[in-house]
Amino acid sequence: MPTPSFTSTHVRDRTRKGNAEGSRRTPVRRAAAPLATAATAALLLCGPLAAAPAHAADQPGGSTDAVKPPARMSTVGGKRLGRPGTQVDPKAGAPALPKELSGKSWVVADAESGDVLAAHNAHWQLPPASTLKMLFADTLLPKMPKTKTHKVQLSDLDGMGEGSSLVGVKENYTYSVHDLWLGVFLRSGNDAVHVLAAMNGGVPATVKEMQAHAEYLNARDTHVVTPDGYDEKGQVSSAYDLTLFARSGLQKADFREYCSTATAQFPGTFEKDKKGKKTRSSFGIQNTNRLLTGLGVEPYKGIAGVKNGNTTNAGATFTGVAQRGNRVLLVTVMNPQEKEVNEVYKETARLFDWGFKAADSVNPIGTLVRPGAAGANHPSAGGKEDHKHAQASVSTDSGGSGGVWTAVGITGGSLVLLGALAFGVHRRWPLPELVRRRSRD
Repeated sequence: MPTPSFTSTHVRDRTRKGNAEGSRRTPVRRAAAPLATAATAALLLCGPLAAAPAHAADQPGGSTDAVKPPARMSTVGGKRLGRPGTQVDPKAGAPALPKELSGKSWVVADAESGDVLAAHNAHWQLPPASTLKMLFADTLLPKMPKTKTHKVQLSDLDGMGEGSSLVGVKENYTYSVHDLWLGVFLRSGNDAVHVLAAMNGGVPATVKEMQAHAEYLNARDTHVVTPDGYDEKGQVSSAYDLTLFARSGLQKADFREYCSTATAQFPGTFEKDKKGKKTRSSFGIQNTNRLLTGLGVEPYKGIAGVKNGNTTNAGATFTGVAQRGNRVLLVTVMNPQEKEVNEVYKETARLFDWGFKAADSVNPIGTLVRPGAAGANHPSAGGKEDHKHAQASVSTDSGGSGGVWTAVGITGGSLVLLGALAFGVHRRWPLPELVRRRSRD
């Protein structure tokens, strides 16, 4: 099978005056690293992986300047979430937070109740990189049927940032919406994002819709400039907002399935067989979420998505969702200052481990507000009494629902069913069954 080309000439120059220093991604034209673990080797059963460039989302990076967070930040979700530094309210006997944490910002939250168990600079406005694609998907997924097809025009690919991560979309070829979403979620393909944005009326219209949706979700730290998360002056989000995007997106069946898919086949070019008949080839693509695939890092038991990212300016960013027993947690980590490969995944795993151990032995220091909640900026200072006030003032979503969540993890290359639990992120949006997928066509 011929190796698909992922080099695009339809990129915009990021060197123009006015861009923040270090906003350009490293070019992504070298071959992907070989798969290194048993778990990852098992993923190849769905089809061979074509040689592809290393994605910007896979590389260590990020600004190393020691800029401090603002002294005052947004208090959406609780007053303590607006304070700089680490916020946690342990009860007697609670496990200590991991020592090896270097993220500029992070959040650990219970996905069912919305309780924020601990946070570090939760509302610090930072570049989000490709984790912003969660907002893109949450905004656009309901608008287009997955069976809809589109023949890519040259103009659809105009405006992509230099060195963008690409899945391999080609002009004058037809793709289904389903194909394009696989490209967005698995390979973090900015080419797939731009084609979907073109189908939605163009990049400016899509950015406007994303901003409006962020405001509806009470993600008030977020300013959208590009639909794909590519570094651009003024584009920011926060660990708190990214967690809101993941929580909202997980209400959608397609979102859950795409973000939990480890490998899939993506349409290639037309080729002639021995009889001269033209058929369209395909090539394998693998999710860039390494806690899901186990590429270069131990796959996390119970992980079921969501999205990673990395640019020179943003550093590594990641939001993940995982289940252990009857508990489902969301963890977001932004820009670890320890610049080791896979550091964002290692710190996320440490926070997951802590969260599952500490969930019943800490008082919430805030809450994930629901979409459209009135009074989201409230004076809660954390702790038992203040948390009750927070629950009342923003109408958050504790309590049960009729939804069911089934998480599946990988251990040593084999699937391990962790069980199901009644789970609803929002009472008005019961969450149906989530199945972790190893491969998807």
